[in-house]
This record gives sequence, structure tokens and C-alpha cells, in this order.
Amino acid sequence: MSKVSVLVVDDASFIRDLIKKGLRTYFPGICIEEAVNGRKAQQMLSSQMFDLVLCDWEMPEMSGLELLTWFRQQAEFKAIPFIMVTSRGDKDNVVQAIQSGVTDYIGKPFTQEQLTSKVTKALSRSGRLSALSASAPAKMLSPGVATDSLSVLTGNKTASTSTATVAVPAKKPVVTPSVPPAPAAPSSASVRGQGQGRLRLSNGEFACVIKALSLKDALLVVKRSETLPQVLDSAVLDLEQGEEAEVARLNAYVHAVSALEARSDSEWLQVTCRFVDSDPKKLDYLSRLIARGTTQRHFTPSA
Repeated sequence: MSKVSVLVVDDASFIRDLIKKGLRTYFPGICIEEAVNGRKAQQMLSSQMFDLVLCDWEMPEMSGLELLTWFRQQAEFKAIPFIMVTSRGDKDNVVQAIQSGVTDYIGKPFTQEQLTSKVTKALSRSGRLSALSASAPAKMLSPGVATDSLSVLTGNKTASTSTATVAVPAKKPVVTPSVPPAPAAPSSASVRGQGQGRLRLSNGEFACVIKALSLKDALLVVKRSETLPQVLDSAVLDLEQGEEAEVARLNAYVHAVSALEARSDSEWLQVTCRFVDSDPKKLDYLSRLIARGTTQRHFTPSA
């Protein structure tokens, strides 16, 4: 029986590793290749066949949309599933991808269940899912198992140590039913887009104040809720700049989480996010944000 091959296209190595580890955990017999951008993926697709393409939208040299457009113009790829994995979840972007021939859509950040569900659905429709049957485990992973990024990247070996304090109980749904209320920011950060943003995780969203920002990471202040950010969880940080409210969606992961105040019942958390994008356009955007000084160096929690 022939192996099922998947091409993962993303300029962020963290995201590629997250997808590869997740798929290999759920589909042990799957064959995975990777490309750092659309141009490299185009070269690989011109020389070998794949059963599925998982592709980011925003990449240097050739975007995911440009790759998708070229992909659907090739007769041999008409029936091959193409799933867009991206932080661009706006209606206009979704419609644009559908019109270009996308098979399905996975929004960043995502859980392992969301990823494997979309892949299973796509391979089932193309008739290639049965090719994985021989190598698939007798008992497939159940919901709630290895859903966080740390478990995915380490094969769930550290579940009893570093992730024990932040793991979501298995009986609770992975996605929270409602978005936590926005924190009451200080008056100096009351203007939309000046020192504020939105942190999106696979299990919820947080309005945040940007305390510090660099080309490598961001120090954020968020209001504590029942859902806590998990270390090494994948994330998307939405930032706005200027009067036109231009939005940058920066892919990242949670590097550290701590209480803002020196007490156990602190209502506010400090979250450090490390950026994983290598797209020059996003780095340029970050540079402009830093130059504008859109951070709140002294954050005072409201009463």
C-alpha cells in the first residue's frame, strides 16, 4: 500500500514542527515534507506528487494564496486537497481563498484536534485516508489528549511535570464558549491601536496592553480568567497601527507567564510571546510599531 505524503508550507519553523509532530502522532505512517515558503513549495510540487498540502498564507517570496492559484492551474493537482493554515480569518480572506480553490481552512492558533480533524476530512474526501489504516494506532487519540503545543512538540512526555499546572482538564471543552472581557486599560492607553492588541490562543482570546515590544518578542499584560495561557502554546498577536487601523497578525508562542503583582490573587498577568515569523513584511511592520512607541512601559492596574 502506498504511503500518504503531505507537504507543509510555512516560513515559521515552530509552526512546521507543530504540524509535523501533531500529524505524526495521529497518523504514524504519514510521510511529511516541508517548505519554507511558496516558491520552495512550487519547486517541490513540480518534481513530486503529494496527497495533501497544508499551507500558510503570509510568506516571503510567494504567498500561500499565490501558491494556491498556481496549484489549481495545474491539471494534475485539480483533485489534491489544499488546506490553508493561517491567522487570516477575516471573511474577505476566506472568500478569496475559496474562490481560488482552497479545500479547507484552519485558523491559527489551532489545537491538535482541529488539525487532525481537518486533515482526516480532506484525506477521506480524496480517498487517501484508507491508505493510513495499516499504520494507524488501534486506539486513536481521544479529545483532550496532547492538545497543547508543549505536549505536541514533546510527544506528551512532560505532561506530568511542566504542563501539570496549566493543562486543561480532559472533561472540559478545548474551546471556551465566550471571549474574556477586555481589561480596563489605563487612560494613557485608551486610544484604540495605541499600545493595545489582542492575543489569540487555541483555547480563548485576551485583550492585552503591550508593555514592551521588540523584533523578537512582546511583553503583554492581560486580565486573568478561568482560561490561562500555557507556556509554549501557539498564539497569534493582533496589533494595530495608525489612523487607518492597519492590522498585523503576528505568529508567536507563549514563552512565559507570571503574575503582574506580587500576590497569588493578582488579577493581571504578564505574558511574554516570542515571534516565529520570518516574513520581511512583518518584521518591517514591527519596526514601524517600535519606532512609533506604541507600548505602555508603566502599566497600572485599574481599581
